[in-house]
Amino acid sequence: MKIRIVVAAHRPCRLPGGEIYVPMQVGAALHPDLGLARDDAGDNISERNPGFCELTGLYWMWRNADFDALGLAHYRRLFVRRGLGSKWSRLLERRDVERLLAGADALLPRKRRYWIETNYSQYAHAHHAADLDRTRQIIALRCPEYLAAFDAVMRRRSGHRFNMFIMRGELARRYCAWLFPILFELEWKLDVSAYSERDRRAFGAVAERLLDVWLEVQRPRCKDIPYAFMGRQNWPRKLWDFCARKLRGRDGA
Repeated sequence: MKIRIVVAAHRPCRLPGGEIYVPMQVGAALHPDLGLARDDAGDNISERNPGFCELTGLYWMWRNADFDALGLAHYRRLFVRRGLGSKWSRLLERRDVERLLAGADALLPRKRRYWIETNYSQYAHAHHAADLDRTRQIIALRCPEYLAAFDAVMRRRSGHRFNMFIMRGELARRYCAWLFPILFELEWKLDVSAYSERDRRAFGAVAERLLDVWLEVQRPRCKDIPYAFMGRQNWPRKLWDFCARKLRGRDGA
């Protein structure tokens, strides 16, 4: 089974080795070479990395590589096995992926739960509600059979995040063929000129929410598996940012 898991990176860092991992420099067309596989050869959208984030690596694999299973992860977040040991020693190996895919079509990160927020309100507080509103309009015109699923996902209080997954090859190809035309149209219709650098990553952030929409309609066999953050998180800063957004509202940022 030809398994390819893209590990998106944009700076020097520790990255997994082994035959199933493809550490890839995303946005390679815009930055000095890191000595990794690059997303700027062949059919690519490398120059769109500031808005599309890790998805430029996914696009490259979809359009240029051969695979039986395709995955996407990050230099900071990787799928791991349950059990004891360091995060790095518990990274998924070929045998793990093959075993898991024997009973599933798609492997996903455990859901993030918001409890006091819906998927829509959380996005609106963290980014700009217009991103999702315009996406909904595009779905209504381009693929209206997904509209009810979009609305249902936006009302929920949990979802799969980070654009992380491992899918059987044909499923991954169908997902990419659905996702990228929506994002390209959103890029054309959404004015981000007044957005901050962070908020210009809208297309990657919207894609995080669209994965569950697509799964809702397609109904493949899915299994949630653990992932680990491969570094330190600044929880005081995260909590401060969350409280600030709630107090002032996103548009007052």
